[in-house]
Amino acid sequence: MKTRVAVIGIIVEDPNSVSALNDLLHEYAPCIIGRMGIPYRAHHLNVISVAVDATDDTISALAGRIGSLPGISAKAAYSNAYTDEEE
Repeated sequence: MKTRVAVIGIIVEDPNSVSALNDLLHEYAPCIIGRMGIPYRAHHLNVISVAVDATDDTISALAGRIGSLPGISAKAAYSNAYTDEEE
């Protein structure tokens, strides 16, 4: 199985969706390298970056599921290098 590193950029505008976001991140915890959140109080939103190492399908699924939450947008930026991981 080929994996690669990506960063999912997340903007949270609706604080009511944070619990659902955390549930999703917990579900995908095995492929998450780390995350960083920055509250932007002046604009009443949060900026989060999540670094992942996973298959293309998994990265795409996670970013899509996050972006489908109300008041949350997400985009993934992929590295070009693939790594072969043993199953």
